[in-house]
Amino acid sequence: MTIAIVGAGLGGLALARVLHVNGIDAVVYERETSRDARGQGGMLDIHADTGQRALREAGLFDRFSAIARNEGQDMRLLEPDGTLLLQEDTPDDAPFERPEVDRADLRDLLLDSLPEDTVRWGHAFESAEDGVLHFFDGHSAGGRTATYDLLVGADGAHSRVRPLLTDARPAHLGHNFVELRIPDVDRTHPDLAARVGRGTYWALGDGKSLAAQRNGDGTVRVGLSFYGTGEDWFATGGMPLDDPAAARTWLIEELNGWDARFTELIAACDDAVVPRSIAALPVGLTWPSAPDVTLVGDAAHLMPPVGEGANMALLDGVLLGLALAARPGDFPAAVEDYEREMFDRAETAARMSARVHELLTAPDAARKMLAFFQPTEAKVL
Repeated sequence: MTIAIVGAGLGGLALARVLHVNGIDAVVYERETSRDARGQGGMLDIHADTGQRALREAGLFDRFSAIARNEGQDMRLLEPDGTLLLQEDTPDDAPFERPEVDRADLRDLLLDSLPEDTVRWGHAFESAEDGVLHFFDGHSAGGRTATYDLLVGADGAHSRVRPLLTDARPAHLGHNFVELRIPDVDRTHPDLAARVGRGTYWALGDGKSLAAQRNGDGTVRVGLSFYGTGEDWFATGGMPLDDPAAARTWLIEELNGWDARFTELIAACDDAVVPRSIAALPVGLTWPSAPDVTLVGDAAHLMPPVGEGANMALLDGVLLGLALAARPGDFPAAVEDYEREMFDRAETAARMSARVHELLTAPDAARKMLAFFQPTEAKVL
């Protein structure tokens, strides 16, 4: 049986790893030309009951532990005027509950656990029919092909495999996000490095948020969220994306009235400015099981970005791999078993994610998040 996985993200690679450990061949087709073709984003908190469980099942937990940062759980939560509501500093002996790891490092760990020829780089999926995959050839259709008995879409939010199973599409959440960065922060801006600390420095309110997070390579990633904004906000809102210096100035002006400690972080960023529109699939999405196609990760259950997506993707990949290994002669039944569990688990996670995302949009979002994280401290305030 030929298993084709479209997408070399965390879910697809976790699936390929479990299949490899169980002696089942699979090929991962990835549109990027190499593992280093683009940046992989910032930090991920890997949860004990989902992402860490997946890494244990895949035989990779010890290697993960060597690259994870428990101190990355540190958090400082503030209001726009600079009022500190919560400071959590992770003790050296704290349980390994939600350690942070650089996404690129975790992806490399998964890639390095696979035979070198597992991932076929430079294969942009176009379509599939009658057991044949079609890939774009450069900028045109009708290029290379490959055969499959089971096709797994691990190709993210804008999955091209998903339409084989459902007409559902991600809907914009009225949330637009801008990512910036301060490289080598300890050398270039030691004062800001101390302000951010070892984990996340987070301010919320007025329909906006700013989160600065230390990465393992000494970079601080600064993310600004604007809630209640339209899908075309980047086109119509006036932000000069083609001029990084002007974009930083524009963002600072958008935080008019916020404490200077937050706008100083924006001013210190370099010229990397990445806009992202935030969308999600319907909560509780399901589809009739098909014998030869299924989905993992964001392709199956794209959620608001509040910490569940990567964990769900890792667990999806591992549990699908284990289901296939348990039924090597009956892939359709294995897929059905996997989907039944995944639908229920993903719906629970999606409902929680939607609830947290709603809290972030409130005018007094910082205090609502304080109540979510630390109910006792919120009552004292």
